[in-house]
Amino acid sequence: MFGYLFGFEFGSGSGSGFRVVKFRTRSGILKLRVRIRVGFFRSGSVRFFGFGYYAQSQSEKQILTEKELQRKIKNEDKVIEKEKKKQKALEKAKLAEELKAKQEQDGTKSSKKSTKKSAKRSDSEENPEDFVDPETPLGEKKKLSPLMAKQYSPEAVEKSWYEWWEQSGFFKADAKSSKPAFVIILPPPNVTGILHTGHALTSAIEDTIIRWKRMSGFNALWVPATDHAGIATQVVVEKEIMAKRGLSRHDLGREEFVKEVWKWKNQSGDTIMTQLRRLGASLDWSRECFTMDEQRSKAVTEAFVRLYKEGLIYRDNRIVNWDCSLRSAISKDEVTPIEIKGRTLLEVPGYEKPVEFGLLNSFAYLLEDGSGEVVVATTRVETMLGDTAIAVHPNDERYKHLHGKFAVHPFISGRKLPVICDEELVDQNYGTACVKITPAHDLDDFDVGKRHNLEFINIFTDDGKINTNGGPEFAGMPRFTAREAVVEALKKKGLYRGAENNTMELKRCSRTKDVIEPMIKPQWYVNCHVMGKKALDVAINDENKKLEFIQKQYTAEWRRWLEKIHDWCISRQLWWGHRIPAWYATLEEDQFKDFGSYNDHWIVARNEEEAQKEAEHRFSGKKFELSQDPDVLDTWFSSGLSPLSNLGWPDETDDLKAFYPNSVLETGHDILFFWVARMVMLCMQLTGEVPFSKVYMHPMVCDAHGRKVSKSLGNGIDPLEVIKGETLAGLHRRLETSILDPKKLVAAKEGHAKDFPNGIPECGSDALRFALVSYTDQSDRINMDILRVIGYREWCNKLWNAVRFAMLKLGDGYTPQLTLYPENMPLSCQWILSSLNKAISKTVDSLNAYEFSNAANAVYAWWQYQLCDIASPVSAFRYREELWQRLPWPKDCERKASIMICDYPSPIENWRNEKAETEMDMILMTVKYLRAKRAELLEKQIKERLHAFALCENELTLKIVQSHELEIRTLANLSSLEVVLKGGEEQAALLAKTSFETINENLKVYIKVDEAIDAEAESEKIRNKIEELQKRR
Repeated sequence: MFGYLFGFEFGSGSGSGFRVVKFRTRSGILKLRVRIRVGFFRSGSVRFFGFGYYAQSQSEKQILTEKELQRKIKNEDKVIEKEKKKQKALEKAKLAEELKAKQEQDGTKSSKKSTKKSAKRSDSEENPEDFVDPETPLGEKKKLSPLMAKQYSPEAVEKSWYEWWEQSGFFKADAKSSKPAFVIILPPPNVTGILHTGHALTSAIEDTIIRWKRMSGFNALWVPATDHAGIATQVVVEKEIMAKRGLSRHDLGREEFVKEVWKWKNQSGDTIMTQLRRLGASLDWSRECFTMDEQRSKAVTEAFVRLYKEGLIYRDNRIVNWDCSLRSAISKDEVTPIEIKGRTLLEVPGYEKPVEFGLLNSFAYLLEDGSGEVVVATTRVETMLGDTAIAVHPNDERYKHLHGKFAVHPFISGRKLPVICDEELVDQNYGTACVKITPAHDLDDFDVGKRHNLEFINIFTDDGKINTNGGPEFAGMPRFTAREAVVEALKKKGLYRGAENNTMELKRCSRTKDVIEPMIKPQWYVNCHVMGKKALDVAINDENKKLEFIQKQYTAEWRRWLEKIHDWCISRQLWWGHRIPAWYATLEEDQFKDFGSYNDHWIVARNEEEAQKEAEHRFSGKKFELSQDPDVLDTWFSSGLSPLSNLGWPDETDDLKAFYPNSVLETGHDILFFWVARMVMLCMQLTGEVPFSKVYMHPMVCDAHGRKVSKSLGNGIDPLEVIKGETLAGLHRRLETSILDPKKLVAAKEGHAKDFPNGIPECGSDALRFALVSYTDQSDRINMDILRVIGYREWCNKLWNAVRFAMLKLGDGYTPQLTLYPENMPLSCQWILSSLNKAISKTVDSLNAYEFSNAANAVYAWWQYQLCDIASPVSAFRYREELWQRLPWPKDCERKASIMICDYPSPIENWRNEKAETEMDMILMTVKYLRAKRAELLEKQIKERLHAFALCENELTLKIVQSHELEIRTLANLSSLEVVLKGGEEQAALLAKTSFETINENLKVYIKVDEAIDAEAESEKIRNKIEELQKRR
């Protein structure tokens, strides 16, 4: 029986002769004793057999069943694998001996005691319990396992450290300290909030800053606070009460409802602060604030009273953004504008069927003298019930005959509408160029009403129904029901002229989703013009510059906001919040008894007793009753005082003396005006000092596809899902509990299935923080890709293994030197120290410049590409602590309790060694190119050890490469490396005809691959040939 043979043999030996090999046929495995005719060459521990022939007797033939065949192959594969490992171990031992000999030659010796202990440990059997951390009582220092776990586990590593830090007081600042102060305040998250990626980014950046400053010798204070979030909290609690008890806040009454809100706050309002602890935020919890606690409430009252007495707070009737569901004015930042393109039906709270928007309705007003009509158009036809004039352009020839005439309101008896001329409002080329004027329900019309002294008629109740001013035919109707009724009534009177699609902007409340109704209401305002000018000057006036925007582009944004600033409406018609410290005096002699009828009857005071005394003085000898304003202050008013109130103002506290002004304000760029500008204005007005000297604005967090993270899209990821990991089913369950409509829910689930088909693996908070900080160079938006976090989690694993490897090699008895002398060390050690020095310098310089991404990249590059130990506040916090706690320490040197209170590394001049870096860079580049070339040429055989050749242009390069031949050969996994001076080009071409790389102008490397054969491809060829021969038989 004859045939062709192809096979492998593992082990040592060479030459021709008989070998037992195997190959597969259709009937099973053939085990053969073969005589090699062609021979083989050796590559590592694998030998390749050339073609030959075999003969086999019937007694030797074994035909196996499929099951036996599989078992046989498996057993033989195990034997082969065992032989490979044995051969690899022998080669490693040989390399180790060579390295040891070289180390001794270079003057470095390993500890005998350490070597002995390491050998003893490797010989004994491992105890699994040695790798598991013992249980640590809450608040105590973490108890570490005797040995580092073989794999990095975020959950295991991050456990217990934070509680110990907090219990040990490592986060606390000392108002009596002689150290220079460094202060930042946490932008107060809403008490209703739960952690999202924006909070995580804020925490990561601010914790980086404060840990760095703490380690750099500052008396560092990071103040935590939460915001009472007037609208958000009231909505949440009201919904909960309605769901559980079927009652509205009006059913309960103000006093009982406020009690319920406090109860909810005390039970559920600290969720986000607990989550910030999970992120590792090193906040000074002993100074935690809440914007409605006693001290902060005192500050709010004091600020209001002072500003009022300085003439900067006043009361006036103006157009506000009114939410009919809340029955309150809301701020601009709580309004979400949406574009409507033509007729659109939308769900609106309080209406059973969708409401129609996006239509421009035209109708006619008849002139009083019977001479004709005036056609106007509006997208809010129901507001015609509040019209008090019709405007035309004074130069419009078409309507000059109307000047001075009046139109008659079709539904309100006796109301006449003057035709007025207004060139500011009317565009002669738009529509009919006749504009209906509703001064009480449109901001532009309000200004027209002021200019022409028109009547302001409010036609809506606070909950959005037509009041008696809107006429008896429509009174009591909800506003959008009245919209349809008015159209029908106009049709009946023959005044309706039709409707057409109209692109428009519709404003909705971000909390309730109700459609905003512009409405004239008496409110409290802050005069911002003078304060705004001061705030602008300190940022742009070079001679008086006291406020610096780290990202320069925001200076222009600051100017844009403050040059066009409007007065700030600070009152809200809510029950949850700081009640306005103003009392209205109703005098017995007053003609009008309605609350607030007379502006000069208001008394602003710190409490009711003080208000009573002032009223008695002002209205001496008159009878009066005092009633406090039921309104509360805008949430931004209290948070705008944070730099002061968080430190105890208006009291002269030790904290206020030590820590005001603050150092840096870090926050999202989207609240530059709403929070940052108002803090600067209020604090400068109240103290004369800028509240902080620098402002850092972090980007907005978007999803991986660049879309803004939104609850309405369902594209957000809970940071805790990244930290702990989550299945795809778990991600979908969270979406199902959200407020998404069915179509968007399907789209959101599909998005998750595409982005996270296998869910999100456990990444830990360290990897998440590092990823977020590394993103901060992305302009004003971060496209948050979880794959990047996963990459940093793998990087953490690499660091863990590097330290574990070093600890094993150092041994139990190793004690590091307190002072290092690079000049006495081999080149590799000089290079390591010099590179470390450079990494420290770059990290410190980047942190000083608030370039957090660059700092993160410097740390990452050091570990990833040069693999050395450097502590950084940017890097993982609990992770860093655990590794540091495990490292050995120099003798006779005090070790601090935690790395977070150690001094931050600084560059050491005598560690700098450009020559060592240049030489090692060339060595490492050589290794890199050789590895890359192997991967390119060998593909599946990348572990095969090959011969390489280095061609040097000069003696210096030759000397460098020769002195590090062993390191290059080891790291590049070469069988040998020949190093020759220029002039050996013919030898290079002979040994490696096509595969070479140029390292630099002085060095080229060649790699020999012409004998490297793709064994699998050749095996397939032989199998096909055997099958072909069998078919012929």
